[in-house]
Amino acid sequence: MTSPATAQAPLIRLEEVTKVYPGRGRQSSPVTAVDGVSLEVMPGEIQAIVGYSGAGKSTLVRLINALEPATSGSITVDGTEVVGLSERQLRHLRLRIGMIFQQFNLFDSRTVWGNLAYPLHVAGVPKSEHQQRISELLHFVGLPDKAHVYPGHLSGGQKQRVGIARALATNPTLLLADEATSALDPETTGEVLELLNRVNAEFGTTIVVITHEMEVVRELADKVAVMEAGRIVESGPVFEVFSKPVQPVTRRFVGTVVDDLPPGPVLEALRARHTGRFVTLAFHDPEVRQSDVYAVLARHGVGFELIYGGIEEIQGVTFGNLTLALVGADDAVEQALADVRGLVPVTDLDRLEED
Repeated sequence: MTSPATAQAPLIRLEEVTKVYPGRGRQSSPVTAVDGVSLEVMPGEIQAIVGYSGAGKSTLVRLINALEPATSGSITVDGTEVVGLSERQLRHLRLRIGMIFQQFNLFDSRTVWGNLAYPLHVAGVPKSEHQQRISELLHFVGLPDKAHVYPGHLSGGQKQRVGIARALATNPTLLLADEATSALDPETTGEVLELLNRVNAEFGTTIVVITHEMEVVRELADKVAVMEAGRIVESGPVFEVFSKPVQPVTRRFVGTVVDDLPPGPVLEALRARHTGRFVTLAFHDPEVRQSDVYAVLARHGVGFELIYGGIEEIQGVTFGNLTLALVGADDAVEQALADVRGLVPVTDLDRLEED
């Protein structure tokens, strides 16, 4: 039986991990791809790591799987210190880690069945057990009729389902997904994310997702870490990071799925179509409903029109930013805003323009 202390230990612990590549020429300086990263991922969590191209996120996942050695720092996976392991020891560790790739990485010369049999063979699973395990995997990913089809005859979504089945073949405790949906259309992406959610829910598999798509983070992850220039610059529960982004890079990412303040050209266009006092209300507290705020405005006799923004749902909680055009006597609007500020953060766009 596992002790409570052990049960709460991180499945992944990174401590001041750095990866430096030598310069490509004699005069070239070394390149630091990962710079002093520390991160913990608990068992059963879905951790997203996001960043723009060159941020170091894909290098970081290769360090976790020991596909590349860290230059310095400590990497512990499922209780095993990865740094310094021999290749034989690493092979044993990797049996507990499944990998899903952007370009699927299937063997074109093997059928779907053959692709799923390969990791079983490498893991030393008796051939007599292959049929049952492969059949279970194909039914789980919804492809029981594709066993004898070659990858060239599958759609992108079907290839990724095979990739997920292959990654699950040896019952890993950890699944690493490196840009697993980047090559897929939005509908297929949704199907793959739903499947990964099932993997996590039904098997308790810990998942680390490398992505630059905040839609993936919103739909899948429990926590998110934002990387820039090789460092983690912001991290935490997805709702917390989405609702209160601190770093500029995080705000840019969040802005791809959640409207913030209307940018200058948009604001000018809104002013051409609407009159009144423009304010943006931040609904980031799950205890405050929109109707609470609208009731305050009505009590002061202030009319309003919703002109920009939207409300999203993250981890079952709704939040977002709404820009309103308020109409009423100046004193009434001021009093109404004073009361509204007791409920939600208010950005007075008229005052911003004056400043």
